[in-house]
Amino acid sequence: MKSHRHTIFTALLAAALFGITTPLAKALLGSVSPFMLAGLFYLGSGSGLAAVLVLRRLSARRSHSAATQEPAQNPLRLAELPWLAGAIAAGGVAAPALLMLGLNTTPAATSALLLNLEGVLTALIAWVCFRENFDAQIALGMLAIVAGGVLLSWPGAHAGAVSGIAPGALLVALACLCWAIDNNLTRKVSTNDAMVVACTKGLVAGPVNIGIALAAGAHWPAWPAVSGAMAVGFAGYGVSLVLFVVSLRHLGTARTGAYFSVAPLFGVALSLLLWPERPALAFWLALALMAFGVWLHVRERHDHPHTHEPLEHTHAHRHDEHHQHEHDFAWDGSEPHTHAHRHAPITHSHAHYPDVHHRHAH
Repeated sequence: MKSHRHTIFTALLAAALFGITTPLAKALLGSVSPFMLAGLFYLGSGSGLAAVLVLRRLSARRSHSAATQEPAQNPLRLAELPWLAGAIAAGGVAAPALLMLGLNTTPAATSALLLNLEGVLTALIAWVCFRENFDAQIALGMLAIVAGGVLLSWPGAHAGAVSGIAPGALLVALACLCWAIDNNLTRKVSTNDAMVVACTKGLVAGPVNIGIALAAGAHWPAWPAVSGAMAVGFAGYGVSLVLFVVSLRHLGTARTGAYFSVAPLFGVALSLLLWPERPALAFWLALALMAFGVWLHVRERHDHPHTHEPLEHTHAHRHDEHHQHEHDFAWDGSEPHTHAHRHAPITHSHAHYPDVHHRHAH
């Protein structure tokens, strides 16, 4: 799977950017209400990516003449809008609000590590609802991550536990479930421009969360807090989501979720730097279980004979073994490039992930 190494790095970078968002959100919650902070994060994501899109369009116009410019990536199709709307509702509105509420009563390091559940739940939904393949090794890795999450919520794992379960940890777990639903719905639109998908989510989810916050009585925070939250949101929710969508396209939902499960490790590292403390034994046991689960996901190899059915779609691609086609426009030879193209039927065997070209039955 050498061709996927770059995409694996992309998924890990997305995880790092998202992981450090949790402790930074914890630091901002003292001056910004949970719903307001979630809204500012997404507003920063959407507006920042919108600015990048404008600059990208201007740059493309300057660098390509009308005679040699490749076709622009197709806009979202009408049939794809319900998938994107569901992803925005689950991951852009419900999940961040639940996370911010959970952070109010849960230590930042614990919250960051508990976010590993997102990868597990993402994989389970991909398997059960969307029939994405994964083997016993992946299942064992998920069990290890779940065990770590249960340990974090066990009585006495940290202060604030009520009736045997930490309420803040439950809210963080529900946020993970919403993001898992979001990830699987986003998979349905992952062949589109990742930046447009992420920008749309931010521009919709941001104002919605801010509106909820203002309706609930929250006040507009001071401008230093606003700018700080929007900057964090641009990196942790915007750039991270763009990289995540690209990874979905090439690795599939469950595998991308698995690599994204390392996000809490970056959050833990930053939170322990911001709030130096000696974590409880349960924390380290949970860390070991989750690290083992992530390791099992990373070392997976999937290789078997498979058949590609005829397929026509649009996405950024190189002329590899899956993209041998002619062009009906002037092409300067640059790769990757984006245009509508058709795949002819082919049967072969190689290591692969359930990407946009390998969503076949087993």
